[in-house]
Formats: sequence, structure tokens, C-alpha cells
Amino acid sequence: MKTLVLGLGNPILTDDAVGIRIAQELKEEIPNLEVIEASEAGMALLDHIIGYDRLVIIDSIRTEKGKAGDLYKLELEDLKPVTDFSSSHGIDIATAFKLGRELGYKMPMHVSIYAVEIRDNTTFGEKCTQEVEGRIPFIVRRIAEEERL
Repeated sequence: MKTLVLGLGNPILTDDAVGIRIAQELKEEIPNLEVIEASEAGMALLDHIIGYDRLVIIDSIRTEKGKAGDLYKLELEDLKPVTDFSSSHGIDIATAFKLGRELGYKMPMHVSIYAVEIRDNTTFGEKCTQEVEGRIPFIVRRIAEEERL
């Protein structure tokens, strides 16, 4: 099964880079793992994921109840595609998947989404906050185990 780990985020906005950082750590631990780091969103992600059987997405999230460093596992089905949009800008991943399938692209059949609760995604910096940084090794191990990478 052809697997891709897709780490998402902005590498110069503190905690927003956590998806990229975790993907990099997974690549270091599992050298033959296919990993892409991306700052794109929506339709632009299709260029990266078409042709894979399995996709593991890692990104940041901000909720009202979470604690920085908490890890949430989602499935694509947990996300609701937008059905009314006037532009391809700002399309979420669920909508991009729906459109990719409708256009006949070979989309991954198995998709796991890992979202890491963050504290700061607005401050310029190349390191995550201490709370998030300290959880990265645990999150890397957990994703590798759960996904059997």
C-alpha cells in the first residue's frame, strides 16, 4: 500500500509548524517513509496526494477546550465538505477530496487526520511553544504506532 505522510503548516509561525515538525521527525525515524511538508491548503493539496492509497495528514488546530499539545485523531468522514462555494480559494480538505473523487482522480482510500492542539499560531518564530514542543516526541511515537508506519 503506497502511503504518504503530509505535514501541514507554516514553518515560521511558531505552533502552526507542528504538523511539519512531526512529519520531519517521522521521516528521521522511518527513512523509507514518503513525507511531504506543505503550506498549501484545499485544492493545492491534490497535487501532492493523488496516486497514493493511504494518506496520513498532520496539522495544527485551535479549539476552545483543548490543552496545547493534545492530539486528536479524525477521519475524513468527520469533516463536512462545503457544498456552497464561489471560489477555489479557502476550500477545506474534505471539499478538495470530494471534488478530486468527482473529477475521477485516484484519491487515497484510507485517510487519517491528526490535529495537534496549539497555543500560538500568530507569532513569528521557527520553534513551537514549549508546551507543544515537549509533546512532539510522544505524538511522533503515537502516530507511528497507530498507523503502523
